[in-house]
Amino acid sequence: MKKWKGINRSRTFIGATVFFTTSVMLLSGFLTFLLMYALHILDIMPDLKYATMTMTFLTLALSVLIGFVLTAVLSRMVLRPLRQLIAATRTVARGDFSPKVDAAGTAGEIRELIESFNAMTRELGSIEIFRNDFINTFSHEFKTPIVSIRGFAKQLKSPAASEQERSEYADIIISEAERLSKMSSNILLLSKLENQQIITDRTFYSLDEQLRACILLLQKQWEEKKLTLAVELEKTEYCGNLELMSHAWRNLLENAVKFSPEGGSISVKCYRKEDTIHVIIENDCQVLSQDTLNHIFDKFYQGDTSHAAKGNGLGLPLVKRIIQLCGGYITVISDSKHGISFDIELPCADSENGDQK
Repeated sequence: MKKWKGINRSRTFIGATVFFTTSVMLLSGFLTFLLMYALHILDIMPDLKYATMTMTFLTLALSVLIGFVLTAVLSRMVLRPLRQLIAATRTVARGDFSPKVDAAGTAGEIRELIESFNAMTRELGSIEIFRNDFINTFSHEFKTPIVSIRGFAKQLKSPAASEQERSEYADIIISEAERLSKMSSNILLLSKLENQQIITDRTFYSLDEQLRACILLLQKQWEEKKLTLAVELEKTEYCGNLELMSHAWRNLLENAVKFSPEGGSISVKCYRKEDTIHVIIENDCQVLSQDTLNHIFDKFYQGDTSHAAKGNGLGLPLVKRIIQLCGGYITVISDSKHGISFDIELPCADSENGDQK
């Protein structure tokens, strides 16, 4: 509808311009005729034949002059936004995405072109800001473990270090190296998934058994923190990529263990409701602010600004992308009743053809 309105405005503008130009030319001809007739009546130009030739010439000359002036003025009016657009395009080509072209006074295709250009520069500007933030955060997150490894490696070479200290330094180096390796793997996987539109290698398997296996893999961690686990898993068949879904559950469960207080509790539920599979993972923790919840799925975002819990801010963005590729949704709430709760909704699959409902 908006496009047709723009086209109609453009046609109205062109029609008005043609009407105005034609009217001016006719008026100039009429005025010239009156002038020649008056000159003839006053005997200033008694030869009517000569007067007619002169009138014709003057009418033609005046019409050409008026047409030239109108063409110059109107072309300047029409081409001004295009010249602005060309100048802005050259600026964008140099890497500056700030230019905006004023669409006021334009209509039709020209207005649509300007609005599309402005939308493009806004998007490019956002991408550039995100790219700079990503590079800065990425550099910081990688630099931290590298500096730590280098520092403790130097301590290992110190002759004053005891065997116990050497062992502790070696454990820290191994831990930081594993952290670096995990971060690299997550970045590569996230980059791959962001450029992927469909899930491949899908197969039918028991989702509840997959969740139990992921919980058992983290048994050492939740036992060390003396956490209580409440597990309610209904028998649920699911069609998906076994490896990717396992990666998503491990990230969510690791997150729950990491941020649960000593002696806290974790709840894991899985059930089917109509054509949707629900997986809910809750854990005790302090209530998160709305700002934290708004950014919790952003790359490298860490709500814990103190960095008391080790992490790289890539786990939850990965989880969200995996769930999205599966055609599902993930939501998060945080309050005094639930602590923090992640609710994952996945579409059920037709067991005969593997299509998601």
